[in-house]
Amino acid sequence: MSGLRPTLEVLARDDVERIVGQACAVLRETGFAVENGEARGLLAEAGAEVRGDRVYASEALIRAAVAGAPARVTLWDRDGENPVDLAGRAVHFDPGSAALNILDAETRRWRRPTLEDCARFARVAGDCRHMALQSTSMIPGDVPEVLGDRVRLLICLLHGRKAVATGTFSKDAFAVMKDLLVAVRGGEQALRQRPLAIFDCCPTPPLKWSDLTCQSLIDCARSGIPATLISMPLGGATAPVSLREMVVQHCAESLSGVLIHQLAGPGAPIIWGGAPSVFDMRHGTTPLAAVETAMVNVGNAQVGRHLGLPTHGYLGLSDAKVVDHQAGWETAQGLITAALAGINLVAGPGMLGFVGCQSPEKLLLDDQAAGAALRMIEGISGRSADQATGLLADVVEQGDFLGHKHTRRTFRKELLIPRRLVDRAPEPAWRAAGALDGWEAARAEVERILAKPPAAPLEEGLAGELRAIVLADAERLGVELELG
Repeated sequence: MSGLRPTLEVLARDDVERIVGQACAVLRETGFAVENGEARGLLAEAGAEVRGDRVYASEALIRAAVAGAPARVTLWDRDGENPVDLAGRAVHFDPGSAALNILDAETRRWRRPTLEDCARFARVAGDCRHMALQSTSMIPGDVPEVLGDRVRLLICLLHGRKAVATGTFSKDAFAVMKDLLVAVRGGEQALRQRPLAIFDCCPTPPLKWSDLTCQSLIDCARSGIPATLISMPLGGATAPVSLREMVVQHCAESLSGVLIHQLAGPGAPIIWGGAPSVFDMRHGTTPLAAVETAMVNVGNAQVGRHLGLPTHGYLGLSDAKVVDHQAGWETAQGLITAALAGINLVAGPGMLGFVGCQSPEKLLLDDQAAGAALRMIEGISGRSADQATGLLADVVEQGDFLGHKHTRRTFRKELLIPRRLVDRAPEPAWRAAGALDGWEAARAEVERILAKPPAAPLEEGLAGELRAIVLADAERLGVELELG
């Protein structure tokens, strides 16, 4: 007997298809802007109407592109092991990406991250039991800006074993980043067979694809490297303020991305993702941890699943500026919502302040909340259903369950055992151990992790080859780079 998996949906089943139809009508009647000439050529050749940089696509053309995209994306770690399967209602978590700041553990103030910070973060992410991927989490401030995207990926490959969520900042970066991935995997065909990274591709709301993001879609499709569509409608500012219509806009922007991508590489892997937000009318900010933002993410995932595509969402982060009560409840709310919604890949853990800041300490705390969310969707198992009467009879005869063989055999399957920074000790024991609050416990745990030898050092010859690829690109660009 199996238990019931708890789930969450925010859209009526019949309304999901109606939303897709309305999004197709938007792309047919209003169209979408495409800055990239190669992408416009692909669209025109396929039968879309192109007027200047605006494209109008038929519903039949869009539906055919969606039908050709695979329903499953599988990622593999640096060693070609530990597959992460993105399909159906499987749920996986990864840290948020591309923060411009780090929360300094000494001062609890934001500052620009360094290469060393990025390397430390990669090692902490590798130690997080419930983070299936790592990410190019921060943009190092001590690296020439033109090399930021290449170096972020290099650091992840040098210091982490897990597959990587990343993205490009310039059109010429993709080739270098692909070279890094090919070197690790041992060949282009091997990389196609066991992808090591996904690349975020972000349309500009409303309904626009820049030259850079179009090129990233095309490059991913032709390389067989999975692309993640990151539509970012901002309710009340760059999208309708009503949540349902935000989902329609998200759907239209994402469908146009699927179309470009599949025309460039039919059958190439793509993920239906997003980072929507509502607009805070008081402060002019983009609260990605707002409950309405979470609801739009759930709606987006319903649409993506209805279309038969792997799904992604930005949840499990906080708009707080430090790791405090707000950071905790906003993050946990997002993680549990995402898990119940069955979003395949959930990005955001570790992040603060409208994705402006990363924190390895928060990532460790968020990893515990992610574990709880994953335990929630396992539901209540029916594995012992036939034993219930006998078990209760045994407690009357034996007097307790603590020493019962059923308890010894089953408790690790039933109970999530968190790591040491989650305190469940009695108050006297907690005080005797130093009376650490959550932040202090996380700081100590980060230092404990970093004091250990690296869990998965890269073979030195390969590490040198990766550094040489990036240093050669720095020389081509005429900039100095010190990798240490």
